[in-house]
Parts: sequence; C-alpha cells; structure tokens
Amino acid sequence: MPMSSKSDSGDLQSALRNAIGLLAHDPQLAEKQAHEILQVYPDTAKAKRILASAYRLQKMPQKGLDVLTPLFAEHSDSPDFLHEIGLCLGAVGRGDEAISTLRKAVTISPKHAASWQSLGHQLEVAGDKKGSQHAFERHFELSTRHPELVEAVRLMRDGKLGKAERLVRELLKKYPVDVSAIRVLADIGIELGQVKDASNLLQRCLELAPDFHAARHSYARVLVRGQKPEAALHEAELLLSHEPNNPNFLTLKASILVRIGDHQQALEIYEKVLKNYPNQARAQMSYGHTLKTVGRLDESIDAYRQCIRLSPEVGEAYWSLANLKTFRFGDDDIKNMRNQVTAEGGDADDQSHLAFALGKALEDHAEYDESFKFYQRGNAIRRIEHQHNQKINVLESLRQVRTLNKAFFEQRKGWGCQAPDPIFIVGLPRAGSTLLEQILASHSQVEGTSELQDIIAISRKLAGKSRENPSGKYPEHLAEMTTEQFRELGERYLETTRIQRSDTPIFIDKMPNNFRHIGLIHLILPNSKIIDARRHPLGGCFSGFKQLFANGQTFTYGLEDIGKYYRDYIKLMDHWDEVLPGRVHRVQYEEMVADTDTQIRILLDYCRLDFEEQCLRFYETDRAVRTPSSEQVRKPIYKDGLEQWRNFEAHLDPLKEALGPEIRQRYSIDI
Repeated sequence: MPMSSKSDSGDLQSALRNAIGLLAHDPQLAEKQAHEILQVYPDTAKAKRILASAYRLQKMPQKGLDVLTPLFAEHSDSPDFLHEIGLCLGAVGRGDEAISTLRKAVTISPKHAASWQSLGHQLEVAGDKKGSQHAFERHFELSTRHPELVEAVRLMRDGKLGKAERLVRELLKKYPVDVSAIRVLADIGIELGQVKDASNLLQRCLELAPDFHAARHSYARVLVRGQKPEAALHEAELLLSHEPNNPNFLTLKASILVRIGDHQQALEIYEKVLKNYPNQARAQMSYGHTLKTVGRLDESIDAYRQCIRLSPEVGEAYWSLANLKTFRFGDDDIKNMRNQVTAEGGDADDQSHLAFALGKALEDHAEYDESFKFYQRGNAIRRIEHQHNQKINVLESLRQVRTLNKAFFEQRKGWGCQAPDPIFIVGLPRAGSTLLEQILASHSQVEGTSELQDIIAISRKLAGKSRENPSGKYPEHLAEMTTEQFRELGERYLETTRIQRSDTPIFIDKMPNNFRHIGLIHLILPNSKIIDARRHPLGGCFSGFKQLFANGQTFTYGLEDIGKYYRDYIKLMDHWDEVLPGRVHRVQYEEMVADTDTQIRILLDYCRLDFEEQCLRFYETDRAVRTPSSEQVRKPIYKDGLEQWRNFEAHLDPLKEALGPEIRQRYSIDI
C-alpha cells in the first residue's frame, strides 16, 4: 500500500514485514513495496536490504550490490546486512568475497543460522567439503529445537546409521510433523539405499514446508536415483526460482541435464557457474566430465588440469585424465601424484582415485610391477566402504535358473509388449559394449542412449524387498503375473526411457548388469534384441580390476571376486542360451577386433538392420558417449589393448584360480 508521510513507526514496521513476506513469493512486488517505503523513509536500511534481496531474487544481483555497497561502512557489524551482501557477492560470482563476508557475519553472530547456511553453499561450490559440512551442521544445530537431531546427524556422519535411525524415529513419535526430523530420516534412508522410503518422506516434508530448500535439494537427488529425471529437473527449477544464482542449485540442474542427455544446456550452465566462480575446483571437474562426453577432449583436459591446479589433492581430477584412456601422464604429473599419496589417513575417495591414476600412469611407462601395486592399493581402499557379497550374487543367479526354465518361457510365448524398439547390450563392464553401441548408433535407424537403469528399477519394484523380506519376491513373482501385466511393464519401460532418446525408431540400452534380467526383458519385450558383449576372462576381468567405477560394480575390487563373478556370469548366460536358444547374439571382443567388417555385418543382420557403410566408420560418428571408453571408440579399432593383461600375468594367479576349472579349460588358461 502507498505510504503516507504521517505514517507512524507501527505502520513502517508493518510495511517492512509485508515486504519481507513478499520476497519469497513475489520479489517484484517486494521491490515495489521497498521503493514505496523508501519514498517516505529514505534512510531505512532494512528497506534497502529488502530492495537488494528483491533485485537478487529477480536475477539482478549487481543492482542489489549497488544498493548495499554505500551502506557497508555503517552496517559492517550487522549480520543481517552482511548476509545479504554476501548473497549478492556470491550471485555475481565474487565467491571469495562472499565467503569472507559470510565468515564475518557468523563471527559477529555465531547463532546467525541463515549466514551459516549460505556459507555452506559457497564453501561447497568452492570445493571445501569439510568447511561446507561444518557450516551446514552449524546451520542445522541452530535451526532445530531438538538436540537429539543434532546427535543423529553426527551418528549418521560417523556411519552409525542404525543408532541414528532409532533416535530420529523416537523423536518423530513425539513430534510427527517436525520437518527437520523427517528430512534427517530421509537422509538416513538414502544412505541405507531405501530410495523409495526416502522419496516418500521428502514428499511429506515438502507438503508441510514447501520452502524447505534443503529438503527439496535432497528430493531432487532422490528422484534422479529413482530414474525420474524430469521430476528432478522440475524440483531444481523450483529451487532456482527462489535463488536463481545459487551455484549449487545450478550445478544440480546441470547434472540432471547430463543425465537426460541435454549436454549443451548443461555446458552452458557450467560455463555460467565457472565464469562467476573460476576458482571452483569441483565445478571445473564436472565441466570436464561433460566436455569429455561430447567429445571436446582438449577442453576437457584443460578443465581437469585447472581443477588440479586449484586443488592438487582432488584425486578424481587425476583419475579423470587417466580415464580418458588416450591421455598420457608426464614425469611431473607422476611426481605430483606421488606427493599426494599418504601412508595413512587422507580422504579415502581422493586416495583411491590417486592410486588408480598412478596405476594407469605407471602402466603406460611400462613399470608394471609398481603399477599393479597402485591398482591393488586403489581397489583395497574402495573395498573398505564398497563391500561385495559373493553369496548374494550366487543365490540370485540360482533363483533365476530355478524359476525361469524352458517350460516357463514356452507357456508364456508371445506375451509382453511387441515393440521392437530396444537393443540391449549386456555383459561385464570393459568387454566392448561401448564399441558395439558406437557401431550400432552409427546406423541411421539407431540411437545410442547410455547405461539405463530402467530394467533394474523394474526388477527392484517386482522384488518388493523389505526388512521383513530382504531377499524379495523376484524372480519368483514373475510366475504369478498375467500377459497384461507383462505388456504393461514393457510399455512402461518404453515410456520411462523416452526422455533419453529422440524419434529414431531403434534405441540402445547398454546397461551391462542387465544380463541378470534377460528373462524379464524377454517376457516384457519379446521382440527386442539382446547382445552379449564378451571378452577373454583374463583381459576382461583385469581391465575391470584396473577401472575405478563411479558406483556399483563392487565385484571389481578384488581379483578373486571378479573371477568368481565372471564364472557366475558365464553360467547364467549358458542358462539363457539353453532356455531361450538363439535369443541372445554374442559378440566376442577379440573376434570383433580381428575381423571388424564381418562381425559388424553379422551384428546388423541379427538386429534386422540394413547394412550402412557408416557403421564401419563408427569412429567418425559425432555423439555423446558417457562411459570410460568414450575416447577409444572415437578412433579406429586397434589391437594393442587385447593382450595388456599379459604384462601383469605374474600377479594374476588369484584371478585364474577363482575362474574355476571349467572356464580355464574353455579359454585354455594355464595355472
């Protein structure tokens, strides 16, 4: 409402409260209200702060700074003032000044919760993980009225998830609508892998508190993990509507765009963030990953090197260079990496990445024994927090064999969705699946996507695992399903994967672990194509041992584990060949390398695709490739990598033993 010169202090305070209330939902109207207040009370610092906030929320942070800067000397001891100017500094990309200003705010007022939260965001994008964690914890401590929640967060950080969960559940019995407690329980659920439960909790949290941005940020990440990128993108957009220049919300959006294949828009966001935050190591690394995916190799190398210059201890940047496969480290690089290796302590993630990178660097320098020691070190570090349970693996394979026999499939012949759209490429990682995808995606009728999670998500939903039934009901539950249910699952798969592809008739799903679910794939999509990418056990297994996977594939962190896994994979594939003869087309990597022309023609014939010359020149195809082999498949096939395992054969006896006599005999492996 327009202000009168006769307004008393009560009217002023009421107008200020109204303007503050408008900021969250209508910053343009808040700006108008602040101007009206300042027309009558031109020296009201609080109104100027509201005006600056309104400008910032409308993506005009520089105008906000222009309002606040003249007031700095007079209000440099006000945490509220410092908080807003810190936000504006961060929004225009002056990250170091923003951090300094926000640190001053929390020094003046250690209980200023909002400043701790904003400081956490700035430190996170700056790559200061410990500082960011401390700031967010301080914000949480100040924002909750329950000390039990603070203790639960500490327990969760220390890996004591069971104790943390019990503490929060007891609290929620007393305060069932406490949104902070609900969010903490959701975070515990995420750590425990209970993604669906976490999603439900965060939905409830946001119903109760729609402006709870931390919960919405967690919810977006859960949606991504739950294979709902479109919904996650919507949540990221909501966050950015409140804080358009928040670098963490921007990078969240960029990561989702990468997931759905919109690499160009993701690159634009990363470039915007890095323009404003050029010294942010983690953002440089994410930028490098996206550049690599679209084939801008030289620029990706520059981004990774910039990350290393900013934070030499960030092991992932070194590994990202090694993971290009075509990159070679120099002596100075190796020296720098050695300097970052610790005898004990250090960040486990950084140390494992460094070890794998050093293993690759030393292998390229033909120092094979020392190279193996670093590969072994990297795997040992990963195994501490990424345990593999061989017994579960064996049991799940046995359940597939027992349930899905020949009679089972004969009784359900012709069931499912009849669409021929998908080509599934399965097998073990590092067996040539990316090469096959690149060859097929060079065809005019075929589109490559990525390692899609949708089949695994369907299997998990069918399993319905719970604490009461941790083994779940899959695949046994398939025996109870109708033809309509199988058809609906096939149609749902086509629908959920649509965001990953364009209008090309055929698309590729190259999730290697889908070899476990060939029975399910056949039942829901009987006209799909299934290709088994297979490699010599010593070449394939050792290549997996040398590879640091971003997530999953925990069986690769030990030579015995990977050998047994390969053995079980062969047994299960033999089963599919027996009960579904001719259903799976096998491509032996070594044969593809030896006679590429013939193998490609056979492959296209299996997929019922006309021969196209460009499939032989697959390395010229310009498309995004997300897997570690991205740079290798942009070059003609070469034979050098086939026998690399022989340089390490003196160390491979545990692998040979684990493969078992049947596999050793099949592949003529001596021990």
